[in-house]
Amino acid sequence: MWTYHPDLLATPVPRYTSYPTAAEFGPLSATHFAEALGNASGAVSLYVHIPFCEKICFYCGCNTGKSGKRQRLESYLDALVCEIDLVSDMLRSDAHVRRIAFGGGSPNAISPTEFLSLVDCLIARFKIDDPTFSIELDPRTFSAEWAQAIGSVGIERASLGVQTFAPHCQEAIGRVQPEGLIEHSVDLLRQNGITSLNFDLMYGLPHQSQDDLHDSLQRTVAIAPDRIALFGYAHVPHLIARQRVIDGNALPDPEERFAMAQLGHAYLTEQGYRSIGFDHFAKPSDPLAQASATGKLRRNFQGFTDDQSLVLIGLGSSAVSSFPKLLAQNEKNSGRYRMQASQSRLTTAVGIARTDDDRVRGEIIEALLCRGSATIDPVLDEPVLNALRPFIELELATLDNDQLSITASGLPYARVIAALFDTYRPQSVRRFSSAV
Repeated sequence: MWTYHPDLLATPVPRYTSYPTAAEFGPLSATHFAEALGNASGAVSLYVHIPFCEKICFYCGCNTGKSGKRQRLESYLDALVCEIDLVSDMLRSDAHVRRIAFGGGSPNAISPTEFLSLVDCLIARFKIDDPTFSIELDPRTFSAEWAQAIGSVGIERASLGVQTFAPHCQEAIGRVQPEGLIEHSVDLLRQNGITSLNFDLMYGLPHQSQDDLHDSLQRTVAIAPDRIALFGYAHVPHLIARQRVIDGNALPDPEERFAMAQLGHAYLTEQGYRSIGFDHFAKPSDPLAQASATGKLRRNFQGFTDDQSLVLIGLGSSAVSSFPKLLAQNEKNSGRYRMQASQSRLTTAVGIARTDDDRVRGEIIEALLCRGSATIDPVLDEPVLNALRPFIELELATLDNDQLSITASGLPYARVIAALFDTYRPQSVRRFSSAV
């Protein structure tokens, strides 16, 4: 189905959950963020970051730490409440929240009671309008009490970090979780109102074979989540210290990774899942698949989404906010974040103002990744044509006047093709992960 062209995949590229990407963020004054907040109106979305996990996995690139010290966790939640108070006061009265997502780390690193108090605080401080809630969960520390809390809030969407069912791969990445534990978590979630359940899976893991991946896919389909994200493991130990525990020599080579990605795509689509972009899949009845089918699929810092809001407000350390003309990220260091937020100060640390050219290019990149096609007339010039030529000659893409389309065989090259429109992208293998 796909042909491996190693030369076209040689340069690592971003995942493009934003444009410009976080690699281009620089120091940003909190006044810029405050101005963007004050101009936001209509439907807005919230992302609430919980940077703690009870157990830290070796592969993880998230901003998270161990939740063992209760005083640190409690002081973080106190600071988060201070930030909620401050940000909600700065929003215009005609701004209303339609989506609230909890991520991490693992939100279930805090107690169900603490989570419910956090939800109450959000509802009390923001103008909430029939919201859609979503949450990321670690099945190793999920409980019946947590499931009941999810049910009482009315959360309908959840994502479980599964990664792999192969025991030897689980050992290698520091995430041991028996299949029965996953199934029990799924049962609890379904019983408490979750109607859109996602599994995060990975290929390219240490000691992982195609048979291991196929087995994990079979077990996943048998449990029948509504969505599946099949990510390629990004091994960047020079950037993420905890990954140094993983033996780089045990990782599949690039050609094997490509074969794994193809296996996953072929198997899941054969099982009735709709392909969402390159590495996501959803049942046709799921809102994500419906958004894809109707051309309303979008991409933000949580990946592919059916969220149509142009404003995403990040709360918590390292959380990113997105506005039409600004991207802003909170202080990453949890200690500095707690200090600033507890003093009722905005914690904005870095970001970038989006130029008109950024917005045009961002729309092209998003259209290519979400819909496989984009009108590129605003940036179509000789350098772009030269860069596209090898993809067109290999029938990985077509260009009809100013309409660029990615073909079925070009799907694994989608991020590489999108990156041709990125004027910031440095040619550095240290900054980004492999495209496949």
